Amino acid sequence: MKASNQFLNLTDEELVDRIIKEKNTLLFERLYDRYERKVYNKCYGFVKSNSEASDLTQDVFLKLFTKLYSYKGHSKFSTWLYSFTYNLCANYVKRDKESKISRDSESLDDENHLLIDVSDDSLFQMRTEKLQKALELIDPSDKVILLLKYQDDVSIKELETLLDIKESAVKMRLKRAKARVIEIYNSI
Repeated sequence: MKASNQFLNLTDEELVDRIIKEKNTLLFERLYDRYERKVYNKCYGFVKSNSEASDLTQDVFLKLFTKLYSYKGHSKFSTWLYSFTYNLCANYVKRDKESKISRDSESLDDENHLLIDVSDDSLFQMRTEKLQKALELIDPSDKVILLLKYQDDVSIKELETLLDIKESAVKMRLKRAKARVIEIYNSI
């Protein structure tokens, strides 16, 4: 049974508030309808398999229902949901592909990352196919922050809130992640 039409015009934040207060699964279905495709696409970007992406999408929404109370409204719900999705997918990839990721990303020395040109232009000039390969080889936490910043256009301020770290830490993580992806990209 679909959520009542009276809830169609509620904002995401209003829906979340009512879902938490009323524990109404029909209202949660409304959120699911709004975001299922976008969450699936994010999951697919990590696993490149329709069945795995579908399973991950279901996992995201199952975990989301139990963790919805942790949304505090410091950022838009969609940004928070994408971060939630990225983290779940990154953990999945890390858990299932740890040896490959470790071999390809841990061999890089952290201090060397600071010497690599990490301007945004460097990322934007990369060939898409080769960049996707490089993104698959970096640590999932690096991939998460890069995709949030450059694919989903999440601001530094929103990243501070989502990651619960200071602005300088966000900028340093971005710089290191860009350096890692550029180094791997150049080695492909």
